[in-house]
Amino acid sequence: MDLYKGMISFVIPCYCSEKTIEAVVEEVIEKVGEQSEYSYEIVLVNDCSKDKTMEVIRKLAVGNHRIAAVDFSRNFGQHSALMAGFQKVRGEYVVCLDDDGQMPIESVFDLIKELEKGADVVFGRYEEVKQKWARNLGSKVNVWMTELLLEKPKQLFMSSFWAGKRFVIDEVLRYDAAYPYIGGLLLRITRNMVSIPVKQRSRMAGNSGYTFFKLLNLWMNGFTAFSVKPLRFATLCGGISAAVGFVYGIVMVIRKFLNPDILLGYASMITAILFIGGMIMFLLGLLGEYIGRIYICLNKAPQYVIREVVDYREKGEEEGKNEKQA
Repeated sequence: MDLYKGMISFVIPCYCSEKTIEAVVEEVIEKVGEQSEYSYEIVLVNDCSKDKTMEVIRKLAVGNHRIAAVDFSRNFGQHSALMAGFQKVRGEYVVCLDDDGQMPIESVFDLIKELEKGADVVFGRYEEVKQKWARNLGSKVNVWMTELLLEKPKQLFMSSFWAGKRFVIDEVLRYDAAYPYIGGLLLRITRNMVSIPVKQRSRMAGNSGYTFFKLLNLWMNGFTAFSVKPLRFATLCGGISAAVGFVYGIVMVIRKFLNPDILLGYASMITAILFIGGMIMFLLGLLGEYIGRIYICLNKAPQYVIREVVDYREKGEEEGKNEKQA
């Protein structure tokens, strides 16, 4: 894949954003156009939206030869959409944006400057988060998970508004299994990451596409694909339960010898059985989740399936060269 020096590649996953994506793209073009030292390209990935998002981004790609549009055959999720976009980028720097207009496009060059100073990946850190409480709760759980299971540095704020150097993106693309989790991949590749303060805007329209179950699925992708700590936790729980049961058994034998008339505690026994049985079922389910994902990966389940690509970038560059020569 060719590398274009001085080019910023924008990757924007799109889901039900027919009312916002055009404004986001226009602002990107306007802001980058103000900086003569950088060229740009935009890769828009439609994650099987239920509205007319694909029609909008197809029109954008036909009208501007610096824009490519990709359409998924079904909904694969934001992280799979990013992986598909990474396959199409050619720039020296890659910037990831959301399609809702909340990202401060003017801060893109602050991210790029940090890359030029030596950072491998730069995240935008929101001074004030403008989203619903349920989404905030999900974000906090995600932060806790990445710190505990993926060993993310506490001072690092990871968001969906970030920029990375090209070699980082190339390494991310080496992951070809199902269930990609971009945060886990970045933490696996480099720890030379920083976050800088940016101002988050309000959404232009609609609500977040992340439901509770989608967030839950994202968390499962993160800790089952990039950490074995849950399995170690299961081992620890089993060891503690066995130790407690052994000690409790000794105590009961001693009490019986000291007081033969003592009655057996049926209630406590049932409680212990229910607790231990519940723990066993939970840990078996966790183990089954790992095994199931291994099975799916061994069967080479795709990260995504592309229905259509609208990409006239190379044709536009050839036409531009011909016009200069003429």
